[in-house]
Amino acid sequence: MSRFEFVICIAATHPAMPGHFPNRPVVPGVLLIDQVLAKVLELSGLEAVRLPHVKFSSALGPGECADVLFEVDSEHAVFRVTMQRHGKNVILASGKMLMRRKSNEALD
Repeated sequence: MSRFEFVICIAATHPAMPGHFPNRPVVPGVLLIDQVLAKVLELSGLEAVRLPHVKFSSALGPGECADVLFEVDSEHAVFRVTMQRHGKNVILASGKMLMRRKSNEALD
Protein backbone atom coordinates (compact mmCIF):
# COMPACT_ATOMS: atom_id res chain seq x y z
CA MET A 1 0.00 0.00 0.00
CA SER A 2 1.30 3.46 -0.91
CA ARG A 3 0.76 6.47 1.28
CA PHE A 4 0.69 10.05 0.05
CA GLU A 5 0.53 13.20 2.12
CA PHE A 6 0.16 16.61 0.54
CA VAL A 7 -1.40 20.03 1.03
CA ILE A 8 -4.06 21.61 -1.14
CA CYS A 9 -5.07 25.26 -1.14
CA ILE A 10 -7.98 26.76 -3.05
CA ALA A 11 -7.50 30.43 -3.84
CA ALA A 12 -10.16 32.94 -2.86
CA THR A 13 -10.11 34.05 -6.51
CA HIS A 14 -11.13 30.62 -7.85
CA PRO A 15 -14.11 31.01 -10.25
CA ALA A 16 -16.33 28.73 -8.11
CA MET A 17 -16.15 31.01 -5.06
CA PRO A 18 -18.53 33.89 -5.92
CA GLY A 19 -21.61 31.69 -6.25
CA HIS A 20 -20.83 29.22 -3.47
CA PHE A 21 -22.16 30.93 -1.33
CA PRO A 22 -22.70 34.71 -1.47
CA ASN A 23 -21.60 36.49 1.72
CA ARG A 24 -20.09 33.27 3.15
CA PRO A 25 -18.08 31.51 0.46
CA VAL A 26 -16.92 27.93 0.95
CA VAL A 27 -14.99 25.63 -1.34
CA PRO A 28 -17.47 23.34 -3.13
CA GLY A 29 -17.03 19.71 -2.09
CA VAL A 30 -16.69 18.58 -5.70
CA LEU A 31 -13.80 21.03 -6.18
CA LEU A 32 -12.08 19.75 -3.05
CA ILE A 33 -12.37 16.12 -4.22
CA ASP A 34 -11.27 17.07 -7.75
CA GLN A 35 -8.10 18.64 -6.35
CA VAL A 36 -7.40 15.52 -4.25
CA LEU A 37 -7.93 13.19 -7.23
CA ALA A 38 -5.75 15.28 -9.53
CA LYS A 39 -2.86 15.19 -7.06
CA VAL A 40 -3.23 11.45 -6.46
CA LEU A 41 -3.19 10.81 -10.23
CA GLU A 42 -0.06 12.95 -10.52
CA LEU A 43 1.70 11.13 -7.66
CA SER A 44 0.58 7.55 -8.27
CA GLY A 45 -0.62 7.19 -11.86
CA LEU A 46 -3.94 5.87 -10.51
CA GLU A 47 -7.37 7.36 -11.15
CA ALA A 48 -10.68 6.91 -9.38
CA VAL A 49 -13.19 4.62 -11.05
CA ARG A 50 -15.90 5.01 -8.44
CA LEU A 51 -16.38 6.82 -5.14
CA PRO A 52 -18.74 4.57 -3.16
CA HIS A 53 -18.28 6.58 0.02
CA VAL A 54 -17.44 10.25 0.51
CA LYS A 55 -18.35 12.20 3.62
CA PHE A 56 -18.03 15.96 4.05
CA SER A 57 -17.75 16.90 7.71
CA SER A 58 -16.74 20.56 7.63
CA ALA A 59 -16.20 23.28 5.04
CA LEU A 60 -12.94 24.67 3.67
CA GLY A 61 -12.92 28.42 3.22
CA PRO A 62 -11.43 30.22 0.24
CA GLY A 63 -7.70 30.75 0.69
CA GLU A 64 -7.45 28.07 3.40
CA CYS A 65 -5.16 25.06 3.05
CA ALA A 66 -5.90 21.45 3.98
CA ASP A 67 -3.73 18.41 4.64
CA VAL A 68 -4.53 15.27 2.67
CA LEU A 69 -3.63 11.72 3.66
CA PHE A 70 -4.27 9.19 0.89
CA GLU A 71 -3.52 5.46 1.19
CA VAL A 72 -3.87 3.41 -1.96
CA ASP A 73 -3.14 -0.02 -3.39
CA SER A 74 -3.73 -1.05 -7.00
CA GLU A 75 -7.52 -1.17 -6.60
CA HIS A 76 -8.67 0.67 -3.45
CA ALA A 77 -7.97 3.90 -1.65
CA VAL A 78 -8.98 5.71 1.49
CA PHE A 79 -8.46 9.39 2.10
CA ARG A 80 -8.85 12.01 4.77
CA VAL A 81 -8.74 15.80 4.33
CA THR A 82 -8.03 17.75 7.52
CA MET A 83 -6.92 21.16 8.73
CA GLN A 84 -6.01 22.93 11.92
CA ARG A 85 -8.75 25.31 13.07
CA HIS A 86 -8.55 27.12 16.40
CA GLY A 87 -5.80 24.74 17.53
CA LYS A 88 -7.81 21.60 16.78
CA ASN A 89 -7.54 19.05 13.98
CA VAL A 90 -10.77 19.21 11.96
CA ILE A 91 -11.82 16.57 9.43
CA LEU A 92 -13.15 18.22 6.28
CA ALA A 93 -13.76 15.13 4.15
CA SER A 94 -13.06 11.41 4.09
CA GLY A 95 -13.91 8.49 1.91
CA LYS A 96 -13.16 5.34 -0.04
CA MET A 97 -12.51 4.94 -3.73
CA LEU A 98 -12.05 2.21 -6.32
CA MET A 99 -8.89 2.90 -8.35
CA ARG A 100 -7.27 1.81 -11.61
CA ARG A 101 -4.11 2.58 -13.53
CA LYS A 102 -4.58 5.60 -15.80
CA SER A 103 -5.23 4.50 -19.38
CA ASN A 104 -3.31 6.34 -22.09
CA GLU A 105 -5.63 5.11 -24.83
CA ALA A 106 -7.84 7.68 -26.53
CA LEU A 107 -11.58 7.07 -26.44
CA ASP A 108 -13.20 6.43 -29.82
